[in-house]
Amino acid sequence: MKKSKVFWIYVAIALVFYAVVQFLISSEQLDMYYSNLFITIAINIILAVSLHLVIGITGQFSIGHAGFLAVGAYVSAIFTTNLGWPFPVGLLIGAIVAALAGLIVGIPTLRLKGDYLAIATLGFAEIIRIIFLNIDYVGGAAGMQVNYMTTWTYAFFAVLITIIVISNFTNSRHGRACIAVREDEIAADAMGINTTYYKVLAFAIGSFFAGLAGGLFSHNFFIIQPSQFGFLKSFDILIYVVLGGLGSLSGSIIAAIFLTVISLYLQDFPETRMIIYSLVLIIVMLYRPSGLMGTKEITDIFKFGNKSKGGNVNE
Repeated sequence: MKKSKVFWIYVAIALVFYAVVQFLISSEQLDMYYSNLFITIAINIILAVSLHLVIGITGQFSIGHAGFLAVGAYVSAIFTTNLGWPFPVGLLIGAIVAALAGLIVGIPTLRLKGDYLAIATLGFAEIIRIIFLNIDYVGGAAGMQVNYMTTWTYAFFAVLITIIVISNFTNSRHGRACIAVREDEIAADAMGINTTYYKVLAFAIGSFFAGLAGGLFSHNFFIIQPSQFGFLKSFDILIYVVLGGLGSLSGSIIAAIFLTVISLYLQDFPETRMIIYSLVLIIVMLYRPSGLMGTKEITDIFKFGNKSKGGNVNE
């Protein structure tokens, strides 16, 4: 019962934050620039949290997340812009197709480990990008025109659902099995845990939410191009997870917010943007090699209610 109260307190705080931002946008106290900043942060949080489940919780080193982002972006854009389906339905279909792509890729590749798995997932992302690059129906290299539909309301509730689902999955029996696979796959297998099943399950769930982020991403612009989903995008998402701390859900969220704000504010300095961005990363990793949050959650610091058990290896 106590746990339920804490959960609803967090949800209430999040809804108050949503209402404040929505009021500021509606009353035009926040212009399009800041509205877009909040939406971009929300999309990056979804990407970071979804990859956190694959790398931070299950320990599978995947660097092909941009591929699932592309699948969700293009599929949802086709259903909304070309076929005229409602935006929420397009988002859901894009996410489901991305999850199916995760299953197709995950079943054969998740038998690999470490560097081999990383190379395989990176290869998948490049295959997806090349496929969209050569399909005239979605515009090829010139890109596909997409109706602008993503709003702060859609972005916020997508983030809220993503965090609730992945946090509850992590703290469930299935999440504990994924953590066991991460800690020692051989020992987990010896204990009767179906390691392949849980690796593929986590991969598919992560792909689903990456596809959801892709739908929001594509409808936040008037055009999408295959070049937006290259390997650099995969590394951007990977940096959110590593910088936040492997195994820390709140760390991934904080890192996504931190780097998104830095990246957007440095757009005014295109010549030095990547240098400053890289220096920030180097400084943080020098002084916090385990990431901003390490393996802790933000509730461990503020002691607000029960301790979260999400992915803490020291439990």
